[in-house]
Amino acid sequence: MKIAGNRWKKGCLACLTAALMLIPAGCGEQSPLDPKDPVSLTVWHYYNGSQQAAFDALVEEFNDTVGQEKGIYVESYSQGSVSDLESAVRDAINGKVGADAMPDIFSSYADTAYEIELAGALADLSGYLSQKELDQYVDSYIEEGRIAADESLRIFPTAKSTEIMMLNQTDWEPFAQATGASLDDLATIEGVTAAAQSYYQWTDSLTPDVPGDGKALYGRDAVANYFIIGMQQLGVEIFQVENGEMTLNTPREELHRLWENYYVPTVKGYFGAYGSFRSDDVKTGDILAYTGSTSSAMYFPDQVELDNGSHPIDYLVLPAPMFRDGRNYAVQQGAGMVVSKTDRRREYAAVEFLKWFTQAENNLRFGCVSGYLPVLKEANSVQKLEQVIAEQDLPVSPKTQDCLTTIFDGMEHTTLYTNKSFENGSAARKVLEYHLADQAAEDRAAVLEAIGQGASLEEAAAPYITEDAFEAWYASFCDALNAAVTGKGRS
Repeated sequence: MKIAGNRWKKGCLACLTAALMLIPAGCGEQSPLDPKDPVSLTVWHYYNGSQQAAFDALVEEFNDTVGQEKGIYVESYSQGSVSDLESAVRDAINGKVGADAMPDIFSSYADTAYEIELAGALADLSGYLSQKELDQYVDSYIEEGRIAADESLRIFPTAKSTEIMMLNQTDWEPFAQATGASLDDLATIEGVTAAAQSYYQWTDSLTPDVPGDGKALYGRDAVANYFIIGMQQLGVEIFQVENGEMTLNTPREELHRLWENYYVPTVKGYFGAYGSFRSDDVKTGDILAYTGSTSSAMYFPDQVELDNGSHPIDYLVLPAPMFRDGRNYAVQQGAGMVVSKTDRRREYAAVEFLKWFTQAENNLRFGCVSGYLPVLKEANSVQKLEQVIAEQDLPVSPKTQDCLTTIFDGMEHTTLYTNKSFENGSAARKVLEYHLADQAAEDRAAVLEAIGQGASLEEAAAPYITEDAFEAWYASFCDALNAAVTGKGRS
């Protein structure tokens, strides 16, 4: 019996040892890293300019401190734009001739990450973080990363953003004084539409000898966000995903409100979109205000440049306007980092770097340059922001600091939202981004042509803003969106 007992104990010990070797690092077992034999990791991202410099500086600091101590060396590479990064990743996955090998870590939006997850190329990060560690992150950021069929974590939140309104205060003031317009008007989407009409009429009146030359007040980046968050504010989840199945919700009444507060003012010239980004349009004096990402604050111009000269401008950071009587939702956006499926040692090392990068002090240092929001709960406060700036003597752009402060002040009363990932999600988002915006731009051009031939604005715009015009757009929009989500809209 004694011999049998010893054999049983040895057998159990062997089984236990084998089981422990299968448990991902981070759950209490010994680190698989060896400082004497460091692991080298590559990170691909889309940061450029000051954002890239800030990220590279943090990577260098990690390598010189924690990385050296634990045996991790990180090399970071910018792939250019988001689309360039996505193309490089797809080429690597597909083994395209001349493509680089898959990086260990790369920036990814949820829709792209979902495609890569379906290809089986992403590491499951769940086992590398304890529940206590997960609880330190903003809950909705973690939930966004649970894109696998079993809802395990695939996207590590590293930097997020939402939307704000940026206003050219200098050129707003004469208009406000002349018409009685108030900043309070800009709190709602309907208020922005009304103010934009008033601004167009006021600027048109400044040149009575040139009829129909009024100027746009407002524009927005990311029209897809207008649809997703606008519908959410109105009580409709346009992409409702449950148990991996997506239900498309496109009710006529709510979409009519979106149409009349984007398409109609665009066709009439009250809203505008001319350059690559709306901050470009502020710089050229074509608009005074826009809704865009928090990370766009640094690009808001310091002066307006006109054909006959330029002048400096002051700015205001305001909360993004919401639909009147709508629910207080704001967009949650910004790429996270995903880890390529490799082996336990490399995956563990990758998560160790991401944990370090998202520590409050490090994440806020990056945010102070980039305008991105930190991902830990403790870091999302004005008090913590000011503390880190003071302790580390950080040079921070006033625009970026004002932007972060505005968001932190309002977070307690705002629900950040992003739809769950689903197959063909990227194609569906493109329909939201371009279908209405392209139609509005095309019809605005036709209105301008009619005005040039002597028609008044109301006469020129009349055919495009009828209920029949809405019904035609609505049918076309629903058809395009259905084709996208079913995969039938692919070229």
